[in-house]
Amino acid sequence: MTVSEANKIIRRYYNNTNPTEDDDFIYTEALKFLMDETGDPDVINELGAFYYGKRMFDLALRYYELAAEKGNLYATSNLGYIWYYGRTGEKDYQKAFYYFDKASRMGDLIAAYKVADMYKNGYFVEKDYQKYKAAIEELYPKVKNPRRLNDPLPEVFSRLARIRSKEGDAEEALRLYDRARDFLARRIQNNPFFGDLNVMKWMTEDIYRLRPFDPENVMLYDLYHVLKSPAKAAFGFDGETFEAEALEENGEPAIRFGDGWFRDTDDFFRKAEIDGELLTYLYDELYDFRVTEK
Repeated sequence: MTVSEANKIIRRYYNNTNPTEDDDFIYTEALKFLMDETGDPDVINELGAFYYGKRMFDLALRYYELAAEKGNLYATSNLGYIWYYGRTGEKDYQKAFYYFDKASRMGDLIAAYKVADMYKNGYFVEKDYQKYKAAIEELYPKVKNPRRLNDPLPEVFSRLARIRSKEGDAEEALRLYDRARDFLARRIQNNPFFGDLNVMKWMTEDIYRLRPFDPENVMLYDLYHVLKSPAKAAFGFDGETFEAEALEENGEPAIRFGDGWFRDTDDFFRKAEIDGELLTYLYDELYDFRVTEK
């Protein structure tokens, strides 16, 4: 393999909307080759991000640490996530705060809202809701005109929406949630990362605590709300109608979609596909959603 060939493999992978395990293997081999050849910390961080997305957190930690040692901003922030959520089996809020604070001081807006979260929750630092609120208010103008899908508009907007909801301004909260959810849908369309899907689920539930559910006005991610209990929902794609059904199977919740079965809404949104393409990728092409039984 040459550097040029490795870069071509990586570019092809970026354009693959539903990669197989073989595609994943070839992609990671190309990244490891480039890491050995160039020592580029961005490549090392990308390896860590791949393994994090696959929930292989020990490997993610290894590559994030290597990239952070070389001064990579994103790896530094990502190490905060490893320790904040205890991804390798142990939560360490002192380490999480160290990495988030360091990355925030380096200019990372994602790390900045995580530092704010630590003040809100009182993790390692003294709990301070006003400091949390001030930090999120300060981040809002910095993220409201994003240039990249990875910019933290949904994360900041959803936090500010909860603040507004707590203050009694449901209208403003819903405006923020709706903008955040639309932006996040585009990001997930590009990369169905489990963390983003979790955020989408939480926002959807927050929205329907503030707004009555309208079965005549449904979008794809409303199925997080619809399918959490026995129900049926249908939608169109390419002239055909497809149905998803939430039910109990042998006393356990399950979702049926076509010939496939899924454990819950998380499993459904990670894996459900039509003709080899994930539903999340087909987001713009799905239409006429309706709840047929609830």
